[in-house]
Amino acid sequence: MASTAAGKQRIPKVAKVKNKAPAEVQITAEQLLREAKERELELLPPPPKQKITDEEELNDYKLKKRKGFEDNIRKNRTVISNWIKYAQWEESLKEVQRARSIYERALDVDHRNIALWLKYAEMEMKNRQVNHARNIWDRAITILPRVNQFWYKYSYMEEMLGNIAGCRQVFERWMEWEPEEQAWHSYINFELRYKEVEKARSTYERFVLVHPDVKNWIKYARFEEKHGYVAHGRKVFERSVEFFGEEHIDENLFVAFARFEEKQKEFERVRVIYKYALDRIPKQQAQELFKSYTVFEKKYGDRRGIEDVIVSKRRFQYEEEVKANPHNYDAWFDYLRLVESDADPETARDVYERAIANIPPIQEKRHWRRYIYLWINYALYEELEVKDPERTRQVYQACLDLIPHKKFTFAKMWLLYSQFEIRQKNLQAARRGLGASIGKCPKNKLFKGYIELELQLREFDRCRKLYEKYLEFAPENCTTWIKFSELETILGDTERARAIFELAIGQPRLDMPEVLWKSYIDFEIEQEEYNNTRGLYKRLLQRTQHVKVWISYAQYELSIDSPDRLQRCRQIFEEANKGLRSCEEKEERLMLLESWREFEQEFGSDSTRERVMKLLPEKVKKRRKLTAEDGSDAGWEEYYDYIFPEDSANQPNLKLLAMAKMWKKQQVDLDEEDKEEDMEEEEEGEEEEGGEEKGKDEEGSERSGEESERSGEVPERSGKGPERSGEGPERSGEGAERSGEVPERSGKGSERSGEGPERSGEGPEISGKGPERSEEGTASEKPPIHEPANHKPAPEKPPQKGSFDDKDDSSSSSSSSSSSGSGSGSDSGSGSSSSSSSSSESEDDDAAKKQPKKRKKDSD
Repeated sequence: MASTAAGKQRIPKVAKVKNKAPAEVQITAEQLLREAKERELELLPPPPKQKITDEEELNDYKLKKRKGFEDNIRKNRTVISNWIKYAQWEESLKEVQRARSIYERALDVDHRNIALWLKYAEMEMKNRQVNHARNIWDRAITILPRVNQFWYKYSYMEEMLGNIAGCRQVFERWMEWEPEEQAWHSYINFELRYKEVEKARSTYERFVLVHPDVKNWIKYARFEEKHGYVAHGRKVFERSVEFFGEEHIDENLFVAFARFEEKQKEFERVRVIYKYALDRIPKQQAQELFKSYTVFEKKYGDRRGIEDVIVSKRRFQYEEEVKANPHNYDAWFDYLRLVESDADPETARDVYERAIANIPPIQEKRHWRRYIYLWINYALYEELEVKDPERTRQVYQACLDLIPHKKFTFAKMWLLYSQFEIRQKNLQAARRGLGASIGKCPKNKLFKGYIELELQLREFDRCRKLYEKYLEFAPENCTTWIKFSELETILGDTERARAIFELAIGQPRLDMPEVLWKSYIDFEIEQEEYNNTRGLYKRLLQRTQHVKVWISYAQYELSIDSPDRLQRCRQIFEEANKGLRSCEEKEERLMLLESWREFEQEFGSDSTRERVMKLLPEKVKKRRKLTAEDGSDAGWEEYYDYIFPEDSANQPNLKLLAMAKMWKKQQVDLDEEDKEEDMEEEEEGEEEEGGEEKGKDEEGSERSGEESERSGEVPERSGKGPERSGEGPERSGEGAERSGEVPERSGKGSERSGEGPERSGEGPEISGKGPERSEEGTASEKPPIHEPANHKPAPEKPPQKGSFDDKDDSSSSSSSSSSSGSGSGSDSGSGSSSSSSSSSESEDDDAAKKQPKKRKKDSD
């Protein structure tokens, strides 16, 4: 800052930003970084490699490096990494004294940097400077006593050197600072490694006072127990109970104390400890204690004696719940679980009998679902816990007699009963029970379970009979038919399996017919009956015309190794395409054509590929009106539709799209011609003299007058119509002089410019090229004739009625024929057909490119 003579400080002027609007081209930090990376602005070439040959060069190299390090340090003394790199470089040269000096200088800068102390001490230890390392560790722990890493490394070094006394002294100095628990454990483990149990005990005494947690007292007691000092361990537990008192009592301490006494076989002491704790600890905080006491009493106590002490409270709660609501089956489940774990079988049976006596009042299955599990648990308890099979059988039979099978049944109970009888090796009773279940209340689950049982017993005749009964019960179940056929196939009876499939597909109603047909076809393929498979596909296609069936049929024919497989596959695709023409789902037909295209791309020729490509539809976006549920207008919805070339109804639409694309292409070509002519005129105008420029200005004024006259006649089309129409006569005159074959373009320009509003306003009007194109309404024009440039066009006829009337879409065939007829005549005159217009315009373009200067002279 500059100062004045009076001593006042002068504030420099700040440049004012006049325009604070954002710049047009914004740049981000990411772009700056990317450009810097691409240009490699910050990349420096690597320094050249230097080979040192004598001592003088080595000294020069050292001097240079040291100067660089010193400069870095001088620039920023607080960056410790520079000091460490400097010291490590000196250490790599075996200059330990210099490295030590650098570390000392760094410590003067930042003596609280932990990494610096560690690197310094590690350097001394690497170079076997033990006393120096001890000196550094002493200084480090004196300056930073709360950094545990220094203490750990210092003690570890002393122990590795065999200096046990020195290591113990380090630990003692550390313990004076009362560090965290892990430090105390490290000290204790150090003493135990050298069999110093008394010193470890004294360390534990100090440890539990510094960190008075329950877990630390328990560790102290386990330490005493581990080394065989049982009395010391008991004393530690007693001291811990007195230490925490009743205010800070903890259940984990009493659980550990009780388990300690349990290991010493002092069961009375254990019982006293548990009772003492349960009397003083709140019940919600003593769950683990209560559980441990229960386990202990189960092991060593009288179950009958402790039942009232342990279970009475919970039993009382459950009794209250079931008395309030006897149909609360969840409460009965909890009650029974408690009784099963703590009471004798007779008590459990009594509770089970009370529970199953509460039959649901309504005979509806949803009310019986929870109730029936009481019977299941009762039977399993009798079988597994009490080992009484006869009583288990009575429970199952009583349950099955109780269920109202005419209204509903539980297949689970029948199957469990049959499985129980099989476990008792009573096969006849199991079959009798399942047979009764099928006779009383047939269900799918019962049939499946019975069939699975007989299959495991390898009773195939019984399986056949069961399948027959099953199919009589549920003939619409396709899975049953398939499983039955698979069984016959496994047994080797393919004719029987085929007959089963024939019966299945002949059923009037099936739940999954597609799965059944697929299984039948797969079966015939496995049997290599290709003619039968073809017959199946044809029969299936008579029932459904689904696209996946056609594709599967074609893939099947392709998979058969025969010389005419490609022809068969192609024929199937053709038949499918014909059959799906009447399909309303156009996506299915598109799927078929895409599959056909993939087939032709892999196996077909160029002609077949081109044929399939011609069949592919065109995707167009359409709009349709939406109507709400109440009949009101809900707006418009856009959707995609597919227009297939084969459909005769879509021919006008396709022709309309093709003509629109052709018109767009012509406009692009004309724009390119105008640009080229403008560029040529600019280049020639620069070379001409001043007199010629004046004549050119006059000519330009005349041309602007012509353009203004044209623009008054021709409507504008996106800002380019008048210009193109004004240039029409000039181009027509030039083209006529270049070649007599090209008709005048002035009519074309006006016709094109006149097309704009019709196309933008009404889409269908464009399809009638010939009648609608001319500005004055001519329906058709004569073919191009060799005429001079000044020849006047013949009078044009009045326009015919539109070929594609958008008022009536139903007359598509007649309109398409009339449009094609009129379009041929108009195309010859106006150049809009695909043959005459493209050829005449291409000739004009070539002539314009070859003779630009001649055209300029003619226009002059």
